[in-house]
Amino acid sequence: MRRLTLAPPGGLRLLAVGAHADDIEIGAGATILRLLDEHPGSSILWLVASATPDRAGEARASAAAFSSAAAESELVLGDLPDGRFPAASTAVKDLLESVKARPFDLILAPQVEDAHQDHRLLAETVWQTFRDHLVAAYEIPKYDGDLGRPNLFVDVDEATLRRKIDLLEMHFPSQHGRTWWGADTLRAIARLRGIEAATRYAEAFYCRKLVL
Repeated sequence: MRRLTLAPPGGLRLLAVGAHADDIEIGAGATILRLLDEHPGSSILWLVASATPDRAGEARASAAAFSSAAAESELVLGDLPDGRFPAASTAVKDLLESVKARPFDLILAPQVEDAHQDHRLLAETVWQTFRDHLVAAYEIPKYDGDLGRPNLFVDVDEATLRRKIDLLEMHFPSQHGRTWWGADTLRAIARLRGIEAATRYAEAFYCRKLVL
């Protein structure tokens, strides 16, 4: 297994894209925490495409907490219709185009085989919009059972995984009643992906193109 390191001078420039509040944190929260801790001077732009007023408040608080180690953090909130992204594809494209001109070293986004229609449409549009970028597509465990065979892993230690879980529990109380929600789900998938990455815990991603 080949291990690669991101080490640009002056810190990383991250773009984290999610269809809904909490998508990014579920799929890539530990990776964001680790990268910001390990790369002083890094910046992160959070782009959440759909959020009701209550969920928008959760997204703001969570982004601030997960970005505490960043030199610069910004949140862009869209108002796309939850569950209906395919019918609003032009608005999805416009939202991504609004940040396209900014420089990014790494984009974290949903994966194109995600069974949720909002996640899938957003993932496809990310690839259409950011053609010259490194895109790592995260996974979100859910009822649909759409977990696949990822090819990119980020090693996560116990402390970082615990921080991710604690921050999610703290900042997304609206989701506590969901059957899929909880520390046991997040820890289980991190352990499974850790086995595949020959480590204890990991977050997994899908990388379609990588040029060295």
